[in-house]
Amino acid sequence: MSSHPFLATLVMILAVLLSGSLFADPTAPVGVRFYVATGGNDAWSGKLPEPNAAGDDGPFATIARARDAVRKWKQTATGDQAVAVEIGDGTYFLDQTLSLGPNDSGSPKARVRYQAAPGKEVRLCGGQCVPPAAFQAVSESSVLARLEPAAHGKVLAADLKALGVTRLGEFPVRYRGAPAVPELFYNDERMTLAHWPNDDWATIAKIIDSGSNPRIGDHSGRPGIFQYDGKRPNRWNVEAGVWLQGYWCFDWYDEVIRIKAIDRQNRQITLAEPHLYSVKQGNPSPRRYCALNLLEELDRPGEFYIDRQAGRLYFWPPGNVADARIVLSTLNEPVLSLENCNHVTIRGFIVETGLTDGVEVSGGTDVRIEACRVRNLRQLGIRVSGGAEHRVEACDIHDTGTGGLLLEGGDRKSLTPAGHEALNNHIWDFSRHQFTSAYGLILGGVGNRAANNLVHDAPHQAIGIQGNDHVLEYNVVHHVCTETDDCGALYKGRNPSCRGNVIRYNFWHHIGSPMGHGNAAIYFDDGDGGDTVFGNVFFRCGEPGKGSFGTVFSHGGHGNLAENNIFIECRRALGSAPWNDKRWKAALGGGQDCLWTERLLQEVDITSPPYTTRYPELVGFMDPQPGQPRVNRAVRNVMVLCDQLSGGNWQCPPEENWATQKDPGFVDFEGGDFRLRPNAEAFEKVPGFQPIPFEKMGLRSDALRPSARAEKWSRE
Repeated sequence: MSSHPFLATLVMILAVLLSGSLFADPTAPVGVRFYVATGGNDAWSGKLPEPNAAGDDGPFATIARARDAVRKWKQTATGDQAVAVEIGDGTYFLDQTLSLGPNDSGSPKARVRYQAAPGKEVRLCGGQCVPPAAFQAVSESSVLARLEPAAHGKVLAADLKALGVTRLGEFPVRYRGAPAVPELFYNDERMTLAHWPNDDWATIAKIIDSGSNPRIGDHSGRPGIFQYDGKRPNRWNVEAGVWLQGYWCFDWYDEVIRIKAIDRQNRQITLAEPHLYSVKQGNPSPRRYCALNLLEELDRPGEFYIDRQAGRLYFWPPGNVADARIVLSTLNEPVLSLENCNHVTIRGFIVETGLTDGVEVSGGTDVRIEACRVRNLRQLGIRVSGGAEHRVEACDIHDTGTGGLLLEGGDRKSLTPAGHEALNNHIWDFSRHQFTSAYGLILGGVGNRAANNLVHDAPHQAIGIQGNDHVLEYNVVHHVCTETDDCGALYKGRNPSCRGNVIRYNFWHHIGSPMGHGNAAIYFDDGDGGDTVFGNVFFRCGEPGKGSFGTVFSHGGHGNLAENNIFIECRRALGSAPWNDKRWKAALGGGQDCLWTERLLQEVDITSPPYTTRYPELVGFMDPQPGQPRVNRAVRNVMVLCDQLSGGNWQCPPEENWATQKDPGFVDFEGGDFRLRPNAEAFEKVPGFQPIPFEKMGLRSDALRPSARAEKWSRE
């Protein structure tokens, strides 16, 4: 056998890359295949050499080099020939975005595909490894004096400057979301920025001064002042920087604000800037906050703190650093970007540890993101904006700082659909930094579809719909709106030109928490209307609170239809808070903070085609008559063990809906199989009620997701 120094590496690469390939396209010949491996070399050809070949050749070392090779090959290629780039096992650290553009496009019959080698773990990482040798025990007396005694000997320090990490970002004085500051990951788990309290929240003892209210035009800049309980804040180093994340007014809007001063004698904290809505009791529950970014609160395993001035990382590891994979996120741009690309497939990668979004697709046509795991991002998992017929399918998106997946496209002026699809994705544990309005899934624009997705576990809302003629079907959503109030698992509102959306055949369960104001599974807000809720199953969804909330809730709007749904053990199935003529007229004139003159007449024009032809109910919308009825309608719904059926302006005639205090004929009521038996009493009591395909909801098994698990859930 040859003793060539590269032979062993090449044999290993061959074994990995030839273990199988899914690139074959039956509609067109594959014109060229390039390969990438961590043991490769960008000076090589990117091809696989024959097993007994001599010489130095083989896969590329970087995906960017393979991309450039594809571009060069395409310059001389003739006809429709597919291109395949296969990436071998390992981690590919990126110090800049891996970008694909128009020159990287394929054709409808000859796609360009970038794919992880089948069965291999291929990571696109926007971070930098921190080697175990970089960590040393903390010995500086000034640091030890700030740490809790229990942390002495447990907290380690690493010199980031020595590792070449110098861009550490800054926390703004006031912000919402996730600024570009590095995060730490230990064995792929996000570590926690040192904070207090370790669990739950602190609550404001007394509001001393609400401060100015920028939301209503008060820009005097007077910060809020409040009194705190206990003595914990007395030890914080305000000069080093302490930030408080809080629900300062409403339980649907969190914001982070730096502390300006602490009056330890009177136990008062003065914020550095006013909160957007001022500090006041906007919702019934206590106002709550937590402190972020304090060395003094680095007091348990899994927490870290970065001293930006000294360039030092302090970390209490949850295990042995010698055996751990420790990564600091550093890439302050998307990990992967596809701009104005056509007919490109990205398949099978782990995209992780960036400071912004994981994957961005903008413009172009028919880009497919398939079977990727997108995780541990500081902001959004996958963002699709513009273009047409893009698809995100069978991806796992989790542990993101803000949202999960956004699909936005189509032209709202002409009501031209984009045709984007989100199919069979599992999205969970999003909204890790921005606790409110950071959705797991957003449909925006016109004519997009989300089907068979599983979305769960978030403090606030799960799905946002913005725009027209979207379809949301066969999804499962659960355990969201768990820490917030005045919210819905699905939220849509504040713009009545956005209509024609269909929400059908979804399973919603365990939505909301009893915080006082109320919450819902589906929330049509501030005059919203023109949408259909059909064939959904709701189990223990929503809290009426002190208001008029229901499982499906309309605030101020009309023209929504709830049909053929099943509500099970819901406090109030249908709720609404209708607006009177005066408030409706004010909103049409641009008041009520709705901006309707701009949204209904300038961004689009609802008084003329295509709006008046697509939505005939908009004729005369801008000129309502006094006393004109504004109602939502509910027909052929089944309410099982619900405390109350409806309220507000829902037309829910008992002869067209059925309420029962017993099993209506489910296959297994106690076991949670809510399919109706063919002889179920519901079909007799509600003529025309159509069977709901409960068994088709949620993740499905197919070639891209071969082991989709049947979701196990508990009634409790």
